[in-house]
Amino acid sequence: MQHYHFIAIGGAAMHNLALALHDEGYKITGSDDEINDPSKSRLQAKGLLPENIGWFPQKITAEIDGVILGMHARKDNPELLKAQELGLKIFSYPEFVYEATKNKIRIVIGGSHGKTSITSMVLHVFAENKIATDFLVGAQLKGFTNMVKFSESSKFAVIEGDEYLTSPLDLRPKFHLYHPNIALISGIAWDHINVFPTWENYVEQFKIFIDCIEKDGSLIYYKNDATLNEIATTSLHKNKYPYGVHPFEIEDNITFLITPLGKLPVKVFGEHNLANISGAKQICLLCGINEVDFYSAIATFEGAAKRLQKIKENNNSVFYFDFAHSPSKLKATTKAVKEQFKERKLIACMELHTFSSLKKEFLEQYNGAMDEADIAYVYFNPHTIEHKKLEAINPEEVKNSFKNEKVNVFTNSKEMVESLLKHKGKDTVFLMMTSGNFDGIKMEELADLLLD
Repeated sequence: MQHYHFIAIGGAAMHNLALALHDEGYKITGSDDEINDPSKSRLQAKGLLPENIGWFPQKITAEIDGVILGMHARKDNPELLKAQELGLKIFSYPEFVYEATKNKIRIVIGGSHGKTSITSMVLHVFAENKIATDFLVGAQLKGFTNMVKFSESSKFAVIEGDEYLTSPLDLRPKFHLYHPNIALISGIAWDHINVFPTWENYVEQFKIFIDCIEKDGSLIYYKNDATLNEIATTSLHKNKYPYGVHPFEIEDNITFLITPLGKLPVKVFGEHNLANISGAKQICLLCGINEVDFYSAIATFEGAAKRLQKIKENNNSVFYFDFAHSPSKLKATTKAVKEQFKERKLIACMELHTFSSLKKEFLEQYNGAMDEADIAYVYFNPHTIEHKKLEAINPEEVKNSFKNEKVNVFTNSKEMVESLLKHKGKDTVFLMMTSGNFDGIKMEELADLLLD
């Protein structure tokens, strides 16, 4: 039995990989200096939760077959130093994923937005068509136990290709290491400015990703993104498949795909999701799934967790939660909800939470990002800015950056909730958007308050 030790086992991706390998029969151990739920309870349920929090170099022995190093660890991590001293094989997360899938058809889905949704759509269609696949996805999916799966028998590996850094020892973006046979790029919108300080530097990472496609591989790309269209059309790959927004109609708050087979109601909505469907369809066609089987499957797709996820609905109002936080995602999500519910008042709330969104020089990127909302709330916690050691920002600067008089800025989440409660009533859509949690707000409880 092979034994792998995880340094920083508590991370979202890392603990899912640990669970996947455990389920395949590997011996798994790990360490971390902080493990929170859901990682903690999921590791505990499989007997993989470390007995003690912290780093313990005595855990690292010559009998270990390999160490998997998470991005959360530092270069001087005592367990890493011990592994290096013993000459153990050290994998970054993406290196291990590549090694586990190098004999499969690797489908890698990249882009600044839509990665998780497209990956989820492809996995859903594969599952509905009884096609086994290895996978790596960034959200919990209905019908899937883990976010990662490896096996000996599957022909395909569907991988969500993150552009964030690989490990403390390897500062390349993760998606540069997967070498796809089929690659999809959903769009390019500047993100991770703490790592990619300029727009040009960020775009360069996608050019490199295209160059990492296998020689006879295929590139699928969203043609309506001008920057992406330019770098894709000028690349030397011969197998290129542009896609746009799938034709659709909205009737009575329901979105219908216009297909060669007729009108088909779907459970997701918004132009960005209709583009995601087009991209997912092209992947599935290249993998041998026909149009009829694709549309039959996509009609039952309910979305990934935290991606325009419906939390609660009554006869008059509906409450959605979305992971959106970057300017392009805010704009796409608010536009999608407003178009889906034209007759209802849209109250949209977002939290500035990530390093990029809280950086003063990046705030101007939010110009117009909440314009589709009838009432817009923006929340940030000054203590988060202090913790990230960033320059302080104030509510007036934040409001000015959105260039929208309808934007109300809060630095106290309780005050924001009190203001939201004033809008309880008929024909309202509440949309909460964050990669955080508005300082501990439980979305289900908030939905109950607003929709009771």
